[in-house]
Amino acid sequence: MSQRSSITMKGNPITLLGTEAVVGQEGANFRVVDLGLNPVTLDNFDGKIKIISVVPSIDTGVCSIQTKRFEEEAKALADVAVLTISVDLPFAQKRFADENSINHQSMLSDYQTHDFGVEYGFEIEGLALLSRGIVVLDKNNIIRHVEYVQEVTNEPDYDKALEVAKSL
Repeated sequence: MSQRSSITMKGNPITLLGTEAVVGQEGANFRVVDLGLNPVTLDNFDGKIKIISVVPSIDTGVCSIQTKRFEEEAKALADVAVLTISVDLPFAQKRFADENSINHQSMLSDYQTHDFGVEYGFEIEGLALLSRGIVVLDKNNIIRHVEYVQEVTNEPDYDKALEVAKSL
């Protein structure tokens, strides 16, 4: 059964659009923008293990907690790129990054094209937001871990994602 089939937000069922990310498959390339509105693709992180932390909105409590947790973890991760992706405008992401000393991960926005959300199956139908989750890709962009958090208002399983990333 699909990890995405029973996801809820505040107890209400939601539908995710796009292609479900599956362990063992190659991660699709995608186009997002960085804090300076510059285009960024998966290719920008070639040769690195990637932890993609997916959050609905950086200005909510759980998203803030998730981003700060990965900032702390990123400080100790050698050869691992941590990417936090939301559809927040880069201006809001930059404000958050500046206010919270986010310097060890890439804050990226999918607001222009929703390319990441559709390619990895995190786009919430009707809301134009991303659902919460984590994707870990190895140096060759093979998906090694995926979590679609079943209740969007809950935190992901950080330990499992970090364990997989550190094992690669």
